Amino acid sequence: MVAVLGEATGHMALIRLRERMRNDPEGYTILTERPRIRLSTLDLTRMCALPEGTLGREYLRFLEKNKVTPDTRADVKFVDDEELAYVMQRYREVHDLLHTLLGMPTNMLGEVAVKWFEAAQTGLPMCVLGATLGPLRLSVSRLQMLIQSLGPWALRSGRHARCVLSIFYERRWEQNLDDLRQELNIESPPLNLFPSKNTSSNSFIKQ
Repeated sequence: MVAVLGEATGHMALIRLRERMRNDPEGYTILTERPRIRLSTLDLTRMCALPEGTLGREYLRFLEKNKVTPDTRADVKFVDDEELAYVMQRYREVHDLLHTLLGMPTNMLGEVAVKWFEAAQTGLPMCVLGATLGPLRLSVSRLQMLIQSLGPWALRSGRHARCVLSIFYERRWEQNLDDLRQELNIESPPLNLFPSKNTSSNSFIKQ
C-alpha cells in the first residue's frame, strides 16, 4: 500500500526528478540504459573482494547486516508513463544505497533520517509523509537525536546534494565511500548508529 501511495501521488515530483536526470550526463545515461539493481545484476564475489570503505563493499555489508536484498523492492505498476515508471523504480532500488551513503541503519531512527533526506532531495509526497509521521514512532531520546542532530543534517544534505538518482552506482563500486559523499555534497553522518563492522558478507555469495 505504501508503494501504491507513492505511485499515485508522485507524478509531478517524478517529472521534476526526470528533468534533473536528463540534465545530468550520468543521469541521462541511466535513463537511456535503464540499469536495474537486483541480486542477479550484482557481481557479489567481486564486491566482497573490494577494499574496506569502498561503496560496493559497504553496500554489501549493509545488506548483510540488515538482512535485506534489493529484490524486495516492488515493481512499479501504477505509473503509466514508461520513463516516469523507471524513475520511480530507480528511486526504490537506490534506497538501500542511500542508507549506505548516509550511514543509516534500518531501525526506525535510521529510516526516518533517510526519509528526511529523501523528502528534501526528491519532493515525493510519500517521502514527505514518512518524514512527517515517522518521528511520532520514536522514543523521546531518539526524537531528541533526530531534532538536534540527524534531522538538520539530513535536510541540509538532501537539499544541497547532487541528484542521487543520477549516479550510476553500478559503475562506482570501487569508489571510496567518503570520496563519493564529498563528490555528491553529502556531509558525513553526525552520529554512528552502527555498533560495529564485523560482518563477513558471505551469505549473499552463497545464495
